[in-house]
Amino acid sequence: KMVISIDYLRSYKSDEKNKLVGNPDKFREAQKKRFKDPEVVDAVIAKDQEWRDQTNLISKMKQDLNKLQREVIAPKKKAKEPCDAEVTQANEMKAAIATEEKKLPEIAAVRDKLLNTIGNIVDPEVPMSKDEEKDSLVVGLSPMPKDVQLPKVISELTYDLPPTKPLTHDDLLWRIDGYEPTRGSAVAGHRGYFLKNAGVLLNQAIINFSISFLSGKGYQVLQPPFFMNKDVMSGIAQLDDFDEQLYKVSGKTDAPEGEGEKYLIATSEQPICAYHKGDWLGESEVPIRYAGISTCFRKEAGSSGKDIRGIFRVHQFEKIEQFCITADDLEESSKEQTKMKEAAMEFYDLLGIPYRVVCLVSGELNDAAIKKYDLEGWFPGQNAYRELVSCSNCTDYQSRAMGTRYGIKKKDAAASFCHFLNSTLCATGRGICAILENHQTEENGGGVVVPECLRPFMGGKDFLPFVRGPMELTKGEKGKAKAAKKAKGKKGGADKPPPAPK
Repeated sequence: KMVISIDYLRSYKSDEKNKLVGNPDKFREAQKKRFKDPEVVDAVIAKDQEWRDQTNLISKMKQDLNKLQREVIAPKKKAKEPCDAEVTQANEMKAAIATEEKKLPEIAAVRDKLLNTIGNIVDPEVPMSKDEEKDSLVVGLSPMPKDVQLPKVISELTYDLPPTKPLTHDDLLWRIDGYEPTRGSAVAGHRGYFLKNAGVLLNQAIINFSISFLSGKGYQVLQPPFFMNKDVMSGIAQLDDFDEQLYKVSGKTDAPEGEGEKYLIATSEQPICAYHKGDWLGESEVPIRYAGISTCFRKEAGSSGKDIRGIFRVHQFEKIEQFCITADDLEESSKEQTKMKEAAMEFYDLLGIPYRVVCLVSGELNDAAIKKYDLEGWFPGQNAYRELVSCSNCTDYQSRAMGTRYGIKKKDAAASFCHFLNSTLCATGRGICAILENHQTEENGGGVVVPECLRPFMGGKDFLPFVRGPMELTKGEKGKAKAAKKAKGKKGGADKPPPAPK
């Protein structure tokens, strides 16, 4: 299950249709842009040379054996002459060949393991940097400020931010009687919650509006399995995801021996990647566009202390995903990524959420993506942009692992693989948070105005009133507030709070 072709690193190879073949420098450059060690490319090349030398050695040994059998043993047997010594020699040669052949898969396994640590190429539009807060490239703003020209890196961009509002999403969701975090934590532990009443209505309305929205654009709707076999998941998820994000499902099942190890999905992208596992798609079958609807499960292991209140960062949530498959043509998949990004922009325009769209810096790309756009919604209660959408072009990186080929089947033709792309449309928890903060109002005793596009999916409701007061602080929060107040008194004033984390 190689995620890039070994032929890409074989400098003696070439392919007029695929300029990556025989171009190891392209991958050395990509590793540098990702701030990863480019020497792994040379390590793969060295191990591949060892594999080819071993292959040639075995081939030479087989030639020598065939020559002995054809030119010595066969004539002697035909002439009924004794050839015991030669037969013994031939048997020894066969044993030697078998010994050398056992080394071949071992060398290949080491080579391929190294090969699978090399990231995809990096698109020229992607800024080379590790600092996404300063160097990510802003390519879209809504509403678009006057006298602003895009694209421009964040650190060089100046404009008036959208207005702020007084309450944050966690307080708003509590006041409209939309969730029960304390009861949820008592049942499910840290970051557990019950959605209720208005929260459930909003969650389901976003799902159903998303299905309607993407169906209208020709997407096929898929609701995938919520867990995957380990061998399939390992072809899609990066190794660090297994520890940082994925929940392992343990316990006896009715599966045959050795097939019971499974992982809960972190996104519907993962099972949909495997939907066409082993398929060969014809030219007339692409592009294919799927709308994945699923519950997602994430450990959030690296997020301790972040977004403790509310449902912005939780272990279980619903998400609507765009997943598209194109021909093995970078121009085609780049156009498709633009369409997916524009679909997400249209979706949040309809929801009335201000946003900016950034092309992420190279140091923030995962191994599969050559380019990633983030749509960051404006959260007026936090005075910050927060990530709502991630839109990636993974070219043939994932499809190689899944064996999803493209084109006309031709004997002895070089394998060509489809391009896979994925983009969030909406993680409903974050979508609810953005809607609450942007559509809060003090009118009619306070509440949240329902975006017009969601009303048909909420039984015509256009307003969610406050039905209870602010949520009481926990003991820990009271202690922090007291300490902050004390520190503020010593300083004689308050510093501007840092921007909310992504």
